[in-house]
Amino acid sequence: MKPAEIRGLTEAQLDEQLTDLHVEWRNLRFQEAIGKLTATARIGQIRKDIARIHTIRTERQMDAETRARLGSSR
Repeated sequence: MKPAEIRGLTEAQLDEQLTDLHVEWRNLRFQEAIGKLTATARIGQIRKDIARIHTIRTERQMDAETRARLGSSR
């Protein structure tokens, strides 16, 4: 997923996407362990997507905290 696509999602959608990615990642790791994995690059894509989601969540949290501080200082 591209960062712009992730930013367009709501928190509930991010939670759902994150859950789906973790399930897929777990399944791919299992396939790798038993020697059945064919899409090896997908593991890296999933890890990057998970990191992007966490980064965007952190950005949103920091933005909300900044807005709260600016709003309370007026």
